[in-house]
Amino acid sequence: MNPNRTPGVMSALPSLALLLVALVILVPDRGALAQAVEGRELPVHRIPNIGMAAEFYFSPDGRSIIGTAKRAGDDNFHVYTLNIDGTDIRRINDRGEDACSYFFPDGKRIVWTSTRDRLDLPKGNYSDPLDYPQGAELYTSNLDGSDIRRLTNNSLYEAEVSVSPDGQWVLFGRQTNGKMDLWRMRPDGSGEVQITRMDGWEPGGAFYMPDSRTILFRAWKTADQGRRGLPMTLFTIKHDGTELRQVTHDEGTNWAPFPAPDGRHFVFVKVLPPRNYEIYLGDLQSDAQIRLTYSDAFDGFPAISPDGRWLLFASSRDSKPDERLLTLYLMDVSSLNLGRPGSR
Repeated sequence: MNPNRTPGVMSALPSLALLLVALVILVPDRGALAQAVEGRELPVHRIPNIGMAAEFYFSPDGRSIIGTAKRAGDDNFHVYTLNIDGTDIRRINDRGEDACSYFFPDGKRIVWTSTRDRLDLPKGNYSDPLDYPQGAELYTSNLDGSDIRRLTNNSLYEAEVSVSPDGQWVLFGRQTNGKMDLWRMRPDGSGEVQITRMDGWEPGGAFYMPDSRTILFRAWKTADQGRRGLPMTLFTIKHDGTELRQVTHDEGTNWAPFPAPDGRHFVFVKVLPPRNYEIYLGDLQSDAQIRLTYSDAFDGFPAISPDGRWLLFASSRDSKPDERLLTLYLMDVSSLNLGRPGSR
């Protein structure tokens, strides 16, 4: 999950806004509401100042975000935090190369991946499962990068990290002897539990649903690894390893899922022919899929704000065609009513 990947802002027409208001009143099914906006993008704006960046996630209050960026003076990608208006940009770590990161739900600490203490090992490549950095370890720290505490200490790849909404579990991916699986542990690094045991599959990119027990993730077949246009499938599983359920059923690439606060919907990336990465809204109750982005550029790494108002994503839509550099955007999805039930 590494970023080595004239904004066309589109505004909803007044008539569309009126239609959405009517649908909120008349149609309780949020899937039907989502269908009302299919065919056009909801309002999008670029987050300024951060530059090359991808895979960012919201703070518990929705006012700031955390993720990896490569800014002026950086030799590698590092973890940064910033406000959603592009102010107060802070680098958390400056050693090694960083990857996935996440806020704890109390808003006081963060968890992140880095090779900072295993510079003796081959650098590897966060984007290549056949060459993942075996020195990638998990750390927690304060919001300013102070009080760093190392959670893992081995020569394995450990990344793709997130935290349960109740703050009780750190969820992550671990590669052992070339095989990926999902694991969880306590915030202090104790109590490790292996969650998945999927023979022939490589699970990862996992997040807890709002119930702090159900996990949404993607996986690909081990036999397909290294294949161009790698097919991926979305699943849910209970964090005790039971109730594995396949969510997507097509043969394409379904990637980077992230749950909505309502506990029913989720966003994810679908790759359309020939290589067009677009963001979709999925529904765990109906299996409906609604397209949210419409760009020939790369759109990916989606995340929804805790109040359900914003979709945060990375896109190359402002980049030169021959560069396809990613930066961050916000889409106003408040009309889709994805917040926690009873919050609106």
